[in-house]
Amino acid sequence: MDKNELIETLSRFPYDRREYWVVAGGAMVLYGMREETQDIDLGCTMKLADILEEDGHLTGRTEDGNRRFRFGESIEIFENWLEGSIVDIDGIQAVSLDGLLEMKKKLGREKDLKDMDLIKRYMDSEE
Repeated sequence: MDKNELIETLSRFPYDRREYWVVAGGAMVLYGMREETQDIDLGCTMKLADILEEDGHLTGRTEDGNRRFRFGESIEIFENWLEGSIVDIDGIQAVSLDGLLEMKKKLGREKDLKDMDLIKRYMDSEE
């Protein structure tokens, strides 16, 4: 999905926008580093995690014990998944560039290493 589709999908997400933020590939699309992403990964507060669990969206736990949720076919939500800070991009909360870079570093998969190069080049072009 491209940036417009991502924003449209989140506009239908029925939870408080202050309680979640876009991470991973979705954040890269919001920043304009990528044209599209396959799905939307979100970090969320414990408050939203409690609501999502009550609503029946819990799918498991991460290695560090935080809850993981699935909403529909394209949104996956991770409790407390945040490095760095949160910024506003076109009315959507997203992880900061420094935080995104740190998240990708911690994931350490081959695709994340490639993404780290894109993020660093983007950050260099913004200076």
